Amino acid sequence: MKQCTHADALPHPEPAPRSETCLECLRDGTDPVQLRLCLTCGHVGCCDSSPRRHATEHHRRTGHPVMRSHERGENWRWCFVDHVLV
Repeated sequence: MKQCTHADALPHPEPAPRSETCLECLRDGTDPVQLRLCLTCGHVGCCDSSPRRHATEHHRRTGHPVMRSHERGENWRWCFVDHVLV
């Protein structure tokens, strides 16, 4: 089974969210479907079901590897590099 090679390098504690919503969606006038939190820097972006996919764009721009759901009651994490749940 494939594993994430980045989880051990994440900051502890995890960074505080920089915002409570996707600021890029606010700027663009679009609505986020669900939110994701970058576990490297605290950026909050929208998921790939959202029109602009800002969480994925953040990963592509920064190389930050792991994000987690920023939705109430969810705590799963995703590694963009290894393409696995963490």
